[in-house]
Amino acid sequence: MTPTQKKLARHALGLPNRNHTSYRNCFVTPYGPHSDFTAWEEMKDLGFAERTELQSRINTVRFWLTRKGAMAAIDPNEKLDSEDFPHPH
Repeated sequence: MTPTQKKLARHALGLPNRNHTSYRNCFVTPYGPHSDFTAWEEMKDLGFAERTELQSRINTVRFWLTRKGAMAAIDPNEKLDSEDFPHPH
């Protein structure tokens, strides 16, 4: 994960914060060739994120992190909210 991708991923997770725990998992961006969209598409191709197009907003995409992507984005003293990232079986 590049430094730019990590910054976007941490923003999607709501980090940093005083609880050192993620509290969301979402990033909305316009569809098209610009830096945020391109970085998220690269993360998707690496298995760090998934996406869906928003029906309510034309040319808008919602990305979210996979567990793999979230684990790559958090710092050692942080953890993931179990509501967004249930423990794997």
